Amino acid sequence: MSSGTLKFSLESIAENIVKGDRRALARALSIVEDGGPEALELVQRLLPKTGNAQLIGVTGSPGVGKSTLVDALISEIRAAGLKVGVLAIDPSSPFTGGAILGDRIRMQAHTMDKNVFIRSMANRGHAGGTALATYDAARMLEAGGYDVIIIETVGVGQSELAIAQTADTTILVLMPGSGDDIQAIKSGIMEIGDIFVVNKGDLPGANKTASEIIASLELSTKGSEWKPPVHVTNAEVNEGVNAVWNSVAAHKNYLNSSGQLKLRRKHKLQTELSELVAEIARNKLNDSLEKSQAAQKLMNQLLESELDPHSAAREVFEKIFSN
Repeated sequence: MSSGTLKFSLESIAENIVKGDRRALARALSIVEDGGPEALELVQRLLPKTGNAQLIGVTGSPGVGKSTLVDALISEIRAAGLKVGVLAIDPSSPFTGGAILGDRIRMQAHTMDKNVFIRSMANRGHAGGTALATYDAARMLEAGGYDVIIIETVGVGQSELAIAQTADTTILVLMPGSGDDIQAIKSGIMEIGDIFVVNKGDLPGANKTASEIIASLELSTKGSEWKPPVHVTNAEVNEGVNAVWNSVAAHKNYLNSSGQLKLRRKHKLQTELSELVAEIARNKLNDSLEKSQAAQKLMNQLLESELDPHSAAREVFEKIFSN
């Protein structure tokens, strides 16, 4: 494809996304997931159409019912007359780099709804449970007129806090009697949650788990304006999900009235910028290690223990990245 044809194609994709063309949106998401100059051009073309959607992160340990909860939330959002897009971040295949799980099977009931768009994305080993392309994928959905964007992550752990840096509102999902989850909460993971959901509420110990979370939150949120609500749900039969959606709406109002939304989005942009700079640096370093004699010399010095990694890193920035 010639550069002129490509530019026309990207221009056409961008125009059709704004018109609500789902096929153009699917194509754009593939482009931004692959990255490169085409992704950059699409983002630049569509940037004026972005920034208006509500971004909701849904995270929690595997098996707690995140996808089932998201499926139920989609129904609540549609009942409110809003368009909703879902980005489900899946583990990467070690062979292809693609998403292993594909589009979530539990959400397929919504596939015939033209106002619902569901897309799985591979995290490709990106720390934090979110794909590096998630930021741009969300922008594509915003440009397509989606009012609410749900980002569902692979899982959650002490080091996997990226979802809180991506979303406006983060829902942390747990399940009854999950000692590991409660211990994680007590050791600091609770700080990422704006709303807590104890799913699979039909299991024994659901209310006890909710009480433990509430007790932990009373200590950690003392003096905070926003007091994270704790809901017990059984998303499989849509019990308690409406209350979760009401809390999402209440949190949105809080963010807008307190000025926190602007602060959160500023922090999100700082995080994205940091990640992009790191990605550029990593790619340039890898390229230099293959082609640069200076980099090869550094590697040999490291291998022979003539130079420590910290000093080598400083030399890399001074010599390689100054070009």
